[in-house]
Amino acid sequence: MTDTTHDTHTATDERTDLLEALAHHRHFLRFTTRDLTDEQAGQRTTASELCLGGLIKHVTSVERHWADFILNGPSAMPDFTAMTEADWARRADEFRMLPGETLVGVLAAYDEVARRTDELVTTLPDLNVTHPLPKAPWNEPGARWSARRVLVHVIAETAQHAGHADIIRESLDGAKSMG
Repeated sequence: MTDTTHDTHTATDERTDLLEALAHHRHFLRFTTRDLTDEQAGQRTTASELCLGGLIKHVTSVERHWADFILNGPSAMPDFTAMTEADWARRADEFRMLPGETLVGVLAAYDEVARRTDELVTTLPDLNVTHPLPKAPWNEPGARWSARRVLVHVIAETAQHAGHADIIRESLDGAKSMG
């Protein structure tokens, strides 16, 4: 009898697993925008304020900020406890397509951030490095996250928003990305 629990042909290291999980969810998020016009990518199709282009802009911003956090700690992130109404209004713009923005441009920005994150994951000397979380009403005061924990969070955010995008796309024209 052969022991297949340690099959070297399918074994991967942790970084490969993290990157493959992230790539999987990125694919589904991007796939929701296939064959759409800029207007369709900016269209709200549910009671939510979200649109497909805005979701990708948001995920791009989130991934960029968390990658910066891995490298530079909480100074790379906004202090959400000190944000003004104008700051919140600017942040809300990342959830919608603004005049002059194109789906091609939004996807290109996402690709660039993804390349940067992937490079960071492969070159970071230690996934155990931690930083205190930035100030935000939803963060536990004094909590610290490792680079590994941040990457798991980015994967979860991407997966969650890929699901949102699938619902928006199905409401737009009946096309499904998952299921």
